[in-house]
Amino acid sequence: MKNFDIPEYYKSPVISRIKNRRKDSDPRKKNFSPTELDFGAVKFYIPRHFGFCYGVENAIEISYKTIEENPGKRIFLLSEMIHNPGVNSDLHERGVKFLMDTSGNQLMDWNELTKEDLVIIPAFGTTLEIQKKLNEIGIDPYRYNTTCPFVEKVWNRSAQLGENDYTIVIHGKHYHEETRATFSHSIEKSKAIILKDLIEAKQLGNYILGKISLEEFNTIFAQKYSEGFNPENDLNKIGVVNQTTMLATETQAISDLLKNVMIEKYGKENLQDHFADTRDTLCYATYDNQRATIELLKKQADLALVVGGYNSSNTGHIVELCAEKFPTYFISSAGKIISEKLISHFDIQEKKEKVSENYLPFKKPVQILLTSGASCPDAVVDQVLQKIVAFFNEAKSIEEVLEGIIL
Repeated sequence: MKNFDIPEYYKSPVISRIKNRRKDSDPRKKNFSPTELDFGAVKFYIPRHFGFCYGVENAIEISYKTIEENPGKRIFLLSEMIHNPGVNSDLHERGVKFLMDTSGNQLMDWNELTKEDLVIIPAFGTTLEIQKKLNEIGIDPYRYNTTCPFVEKVWNRSAQLGENDYTIVIHGKHYHEETRATFSHSIEKSKAIILKDLIEAKQLGNYILGKISLEEFNTIFAQKYSEGFNPENDLNKIGVVNQTTMLATETQAISDLLKNVMIEKYGKENLQDHFADTRDTLCYATYDNQRATIELLKKQADLALVVGGYNSSNTGHIVELCAEKFPTYFISSAGKIISEKLISHFDIQEKKEKVSENYLPFKKPVQILLTSGASCPDAVVDQVLQKIVAFFNEAKSIEEVLEGIIL
């Protein structure tokens, strides 16, 4: 695995050391059990895999090198490079300007750009329409392209499917930058439709099997399929790909469901003519994060702290997994921990921040699951851990705890 050159302040004296020790002792990731950090009065469980993934580190390296190598140049990002407020704020402070928000709304007019400007493509990738627009201005959209290689893998697989007349079924959030980009690349050679979850997959399956009407189909999937889409003809051959930050287990469940639908309609002997196997498009980092979270949830704990950007899709899914078993607090930084009694956290159901009291139980040891999304720097997780530990005067020192870790 490549080692990326990212700013030192994104690394950490605690979490990075734990990750390196786990990597050295288990390079093939055969053991997904969490690491226990026992401070005496408070105990943390850290998952085997979390934080910056390959695609995020690649994007950060390219972005900071672009700034370093082009002093005096105007540098723009299409939108947030990754869904982390600290990283995006740091880039903004270094002079990088944003052309769009995460929903694709313009923050600057395209006419303000010139061919002398530099534009960084974020890790989510971008649409063919935007690539064309940049080319028309005279800006090479590939020169500073941080698109995640695993996103590009999905695009390449979609193109292969399209060449063989398969319709692309995209498991994703239709408003997310990555899904918008994947949709744009998919419809270059194929028809495409977006499903947000297993519920919509079942509805699509019901239409294919004639259990719901065309009118119902159009109501459910309005503005989620490509121009000229004809459900009667374009759902005879399908292949499922995903927004790489979605739950891999849900993508697989959707794929299995639609596979069984095609078997029911066309017979098992004809399956290969109507359904494509696309398991090779699942992102390993998202899968590993989710697998590590599932192992983490086997521990007994009082609460879970999940750190990351509130608009981060993969972080939101980790929150959902943790919340099924424990009181879970989704925070963007250590600054959200107001005191040992108060915490400001994001409610993913209500889509807003709220303050909760007495989140730390009155017992010892307090047992905490601590993890983060793929776009969260280890340094931020470090800060959260250290802030919590500081509430316990009798807690062991970090060095003592690190020396005592048994892998």
